[in-house]
Amino acid sequence: MRFLVQAEAALQEQRGYLFPWMPVCLGAGIGLYFLLKSEPEWWAYPLLLTTAFAGMHRALRHADLWTPLIACISLISLGFVLAGARAHWISGPVLDWRYYGPVEGRVIAIDRSASDAVRITLDHVRMDRVSPSETPRKVRLSLHGTSPVLTPGDFIMTTGHLSPPQGPVEPGGFDFRRHAWFLELGAVGYTRVPVLRAAAPDHRDWSVWIYRLRLSASRHIQSILPGEVGGFAAAITTGDRSAVSQETLRDLRTSNLAHLLAISGLHMGLLTAFVFGALRTGLSLVPSLALRIPVKKIAAIGALVAAAIYLALSGGNVATERAFVMVAVMLCAVLVDRRALSLRAVAVAAVIVLILRPESLLGPGFQMSFAATAALIAVFGALRDLEWSLGPGWLKPVLGVVISSAVAGLATAPFGAAHFNTIASYGLLANLLSVPLMGVLVIPAAVLAACLAPLGLEWIGLELMGSGLRWILGVAHWVSDMEGAQHRVMSPPGVVLPLVSMGALWLILWRGRLRWLGVGPAVLAFLLWTQAERPDVLIADTGGLIGVLTQEGRALSKPKGAGFIATVWLENDGDAADQTHAASRWTDGTAKQRRMTVAGIEIIHLVGKRAVASFESCKEGQIVVASVPAAIKGACHQFDPLNLRETGSLSISSAGMKTATQITGRRLWNTLSD
Repeated sequence: MRFLVQAEAALQEQRGYLFPWMPVCLGAGIGLYFLLKSEPEWWAYPLLLTTAFAGMHRALRHADLWTPLIACISLISLGFVLAGARAHWISGPVLDWRYYGPVEGRVIAIDRSASDAVRITLDHVRMDRVSPSETPRKVRLSLHGTSPVLTPGDFIMTTGHLSPPQGPVEPGGFDFRRHAWFLELGAVGYTRVPVLRAAAPDHRDWSVWIYRLRLSASRHIQSILPGEVGGFAAAITTGDRSAVSQETLRDLRTSNLAHLLAISGLHMGLLTAFVFGALRTGLSLVPSLALRIPVKKIAAIGALVAAAIYLALSGGNVATERAFVMVAVMLCAVLVDRRALSLRAVAVAAVIVLILRPESLLGPGFQMSFAATAALIAVFGALRDLEWSLGPGWLKPVLGVVISSAVAGLATAPFGAAHFNTIASYGLLANLLSVPLMGVLVIPAAVLAACLAPLGLEWIGLELMGSGLRWILGVAHWVSDMEGAQHRVMSPPGVVLPLVSMGALWLILWRGRLRWLGVGPAVLAFLLWTQAERPDVLIADTGGLIGVLTQEGRALSKPKGAGFIATVWLENDGDAADQTHAASRWTDGTAKQRRMTVAGIEIIHLVGKRAVASFESCKEGQIVVASVPAAIKGACHQFDPLNLRETGSLSISSAGMKTATQITGRRLWNTLSD
């Protein structure tokens, strides 16, 4: 009884502060859906939906000790239903065999692959001898042959290699197959033959018209600002990153400035802040207007319109949509006379994003952007409540930038390290030298260029913009060339990020002394991270690559081929070596028959049909992996592309053998037809 009294008293202290927990509970339900090993039965959805609505009805009618708990359970149920509904709503055919032949379709997106090749995404797909019911809605092709200058809306034809989206390259790793499902990609591949334009685009399609406008603007910007500066300018104004080289992208990532390249919360926030400030100041300078109209609200409406135009012209990708939702919520708060920058506004934005795209919860963009925003509002709110001064007026902007960069960097560091396996040692320095320039020069110059474009004078704004971007690129190159600019980090166990998130959310959202309980989960998460161990053996799901952990690092069975898998394995190990160097660590065996012993088990990799044919039999205590279908006599464990298709990638450690299928289970996105 005493416990209930204390619990009720603790909840009474939280009255008025419980709303920001709404996206937390909603996200918990979404996370539970993705944690399942199999799809829920159909009756689970109406049951959970009924639970959600009944709970919310009860919570709205009665306010007592159990109300927050009932509301939390209702939101968790609703989040689960939203994630399941989204996964089923976008379901479509997925190619379940390797296809080679004619491919036709309409270009709807153009970007670059990790190998720096031009990559196109097609819809209205047609394939030879494939029925419409089995044809993927969208496919993605990397172009390694000659092709005309393509624009969105073009109908093209080529001959390509297509295959199903690949599953996790190691058990528990990033699941590209799930990622592709929510992008509605049913096949990925490449072509080495010329691409032919089959028909002109349909100009009646407004989405194609906007995409072509974006591409036209991008090319115009690059004609005025050539080279990497023009590519950078096009990326932050139109979302077209195809002109940004891999070298520039690598330097931006090493210096922790890659977030300036993607149109996200920073760009949308700076744009709307500049437009809002300019409109409010301009209207306030006209006394007859300032005394008769609500200048602040008019400025907010103008900033919202500018943000919507920016969203459309930048391509409307997930990160930009999320940024637009956040600024739209804050500007709407201004319209209803509420505080724009508050945890409540961030919570509303998070709820909207999770309802529209529940799968975004799993992505680094959602996690890092909301972590940075919530941390910044919490820290500056605490400084305001404590009435701490940041010094004289001339020093406040400088300290504000320093504190903002430090807080945002610390808040996003665990998520960035976990997803990308790197920590930028001088990221704070690079951001202090670059981010202020984005706000005072680059974004205002972009707005100026847009305003002068009807007069043909956009080059004035673009040249000003280019001078700022040259500085930022110079900082990126300078910082990335510093010794120790980037540290590799081992991938954490799956429980680490949820613990970090829960601890940080409790610390930020709870009111009172009990908020410091949030430090516990965060500390536990980092302790688990430091004790993490990588698998002794990794086997690719194609049978084409094996990685064995040695004292020098992971030894790879091949110096070439399966480059993406090799890169991910080494990154997850926190290893900076490339595939060629990692392959030199494997010293036993011939080129086609590689051998290595680990923990008393001999690992044998047979590469090609000749190697399989010359290998007569195996014995107990051996693991034989073949890159082609094989039937080998003996008592060893045998793996080839046929049985690896069922198991997915494999890992072997002190805890035994694990398969990717054991961890991911059988879900909509990884259940291939027979």
